[in-house]
Amino acid sequence: MASTTSPDAAKRAKLPSLTGLRFFAALSVFFFHSSLTDSPIPPNAPINPFADASIADGFSTAFGKAGYLGVSFFFVLSGFVLAWAAKPGERVTAFLRRRLLKIFPNHVVVFAAAMLLFAGSAVTGVADWLPNLFLIHTWWPQPTVNLSVNPPSWSLGSELLFYMLFPALIVPIRRLRGRTALWGWSAAMVAGMVAMQLIATYFVPDTPKSTITPISGMQFWFGYLLPAGRLFEFVLGILLARIVLAGLWPRRVGFGVSAVLTVLGYAAALVAPFQYGFVVATIVPVAALIGATAQADVDGRATFLRSRPMVWLGEVSFGFYLIQGVTIFYLRSLLGEHTYSVPVALLVIAGFFAASLLGGWLLFRFVEMPAMRRFGRARPRTPSVPAPAPAATHEPSGDRTPVTAAARD
Repeated sequence: MASTTSPDAAKRAKLPSLTGLRFFAALSVFFFHSSLTDSPIPPNAPINPFADASIADGFSTAFGKAGYLGVSFFFVLSGFVLAWAAKPGERVTAFLRRRLLKIFPNHVVVFAAAMLLFAGSAVTGVADWLPNLFLIHTWWPQPTVNLSVNPPSWSLGSELLFYMLFPALIVPIRRLRGRTALWGWSAAMVAGMVAMQLIATYFVPDTPKSTITPISGMQFWFGYLLPAGRLFEFVLGILLARIVLAGLWPRRVGFGVSAVLTVLGYAAALVAPFQYGFVVATIVPVAALIGATAQADVDGRATFLRSRPMVWLGEVSFGFYLIQGVTIFYLRSLLGEHTYSVPVALLVIAGFFAASLLGGWLLFRFVEMPAMRRFGRARPRTPSVPAPAPAATHEPSGDRTPVTAAARD
């Protein structure tokens, strides 16, 4: 049975629980990065700090797919929140200004820090770092480019593509009506994700092997890093927002059920062939978790995720995620390849966490929010002379094309 919440009530709802949930996605990426046996930064030394081999292996195995889960969550969530806050009639320029302000100020600050601290000596020339600066680096298959400077910034290349395409994507998706169309296209997006991995497995060269994964560098790029391949998750998020707004979310799939599905999906990702753990094994649970959490907010149900501390953690989660290339990879490089006893290793991880959370807060408080306040709103027009009356055959200029708005995600 679908939710009985009216579409009008859904449109008025804020989504604090989804904001709080973002932190757990960023936290899963944190543990993934902390457990790596091969850093994405040459010489690809281990990040995992445990000296005991069995504990190190257990830590690495337990969180070996957590980063993939977290990033997939963010891609679906990105489509969801943009569609949720979409306002017909807003200009493309206004929409893009806010979205670019959301990612570029933080990115540029962390990019500069990474170049200063370690990346400047690791890249060979402008061709390696310049694509990263403009967030087009994941269109290159070479690891020296697509994971250059600050490796976590690779996902922003996909987000940039999402933002550029959203004004065009939302138009036909908004026209979809009814359960069959919305759920049918959602299933098609999942099928597209499966197709991407099948192509990567059987048609993309499986040699030479990647230095950081058990598959080839080309397969890792095509199946995971390539922005075009991640569009399926983004569009699925848009469709999920339309489903919840239309009151079509199944009431039986609540937060508890979706949380259990997420655990089961993650367990499947751990045992599935490597590339099928990127997205395929967990995408249905991720979609269920986002939809169910949003529906809980629409219904006004109390959840721990909407508490003030969780909302704050969700707000700083973008900076917390992005800064990890410095607070984990760079700080670990200062320790060399030393490994430690369990108590000391736990303190090392706690240090990574504290530095990442502090860095995330600093970015949110002193970079992201000031940029959004200063430049995020369009200045009101104050023409000095009356505008001429429109002609009968007037067509709106490109600057006034109706599109959408997006909430801060």
